[in-house]
Amino acid sequence: MGVAEFRLDSAGVREVLRSPEVKQMVDAAAENIAGNVRAAVPVPDKVEVRAYTTDREAASVTVADRRAMGWQARDGILTRAAGQIGAEVKETR
Repeated sequence: MGVAEFRLDSAGVREVLRSPEVKQMVDAAAENIAGNVRAAVPVPDKVEVRAYTTDREAASVTVADRRAMGWQARDGILTRAAGQIGAEVKETR
């Protein structure tokens, strides 16, 4: 049996990661996470979703309340909300 050759098409991958379909999936995931956070905090109107693009489509969910850091540290409100939809949370620095 021969060895298969694989060559990554970086331009193609970039095109997919910036596609409207991926944007729609990312935005929907962020809104689902935000909904879970809203259900867990006493200030649901302070939960914000921001869509943005880097080398791929992306979104962030933020609780614009000074107490949110404590809620995340104590209860993991954002981590749990992401986990509820099956998302993996990674810390960035």
